Amino acid sequence: MNITAAMVKELREKTGAGMMDCKKALTQSEGNMEKATELLREKGLAAVSKKAGRVAAEGLVESYIHGGRIGVLVEVNSETDFVAKNQDFKDFVKDVAMQIAASNPQYVRREEVPQDEILKEKEILKKQALNEGKPEKIVEKMVEGRIDKYYKEVCLLEQPFVKNPDVTIGELLTEKVAKIGENLSIRRFVRFEVGEGIEKKQENFAEEVAKQIGE
Repeated sequence: MNITAAMVKELREKTGAGMMDCKKALTQSEGNMEKATELLREKGLAAVSKKAGRVAAEGLVESYIHGGRIGVLVEVNSETDFVAKNQDFKDFVKDVAMQIAASNPQYVRREEVPQDEILKEKEILKKQALNEGKPEKIVEKMVEGRIDKYYKEVCLLEQPFVKNPDVTIGELLTEKVAKIGENLSIRRFVRFEVGEGIEKKQENFAEEVAKQIGE
């Protein structure tokens, strides 16, 4: 059976598993979505969910400087110091640092976004929809859809990975947990950009970083 991109996407959204894992499960189950879901739970996903509750207090602080213009510090935790020295883990942390430089997230996950900020954003989006002439009865649904888009812009875990936009940072993290075998957590980050907050000629350094990483 031909496994389509739409099928893979549906299974990814349903389970949160990685793209390649979803494709393999669908191939193995001959396109049966329920069987594919069971396979993922039996293999990687059940293991990942169990690991998620374990304490991750080791890890690395990684730095990334782009052209002397953008600087990032990020802390990514693992359960053991042994994994923190693993090259695959180190590469992942470096990728996360570059992602932050390129995509300029404001938070790690959506739970960190202040509620008053969400309410303010919803009010702006509601006014925009009404100004576009949308019927009031569908405005609320439109606002919720646009808030999801907002989360994807400001939350690191929901951003498309700059090296592979088919995968989010959250999905990449899940894949690494399954592969490495320990709970991993992106804890915090700080990003500096030269002249940030100072009125100046507009230069999009983040876009420049994203282009270079994508090459």
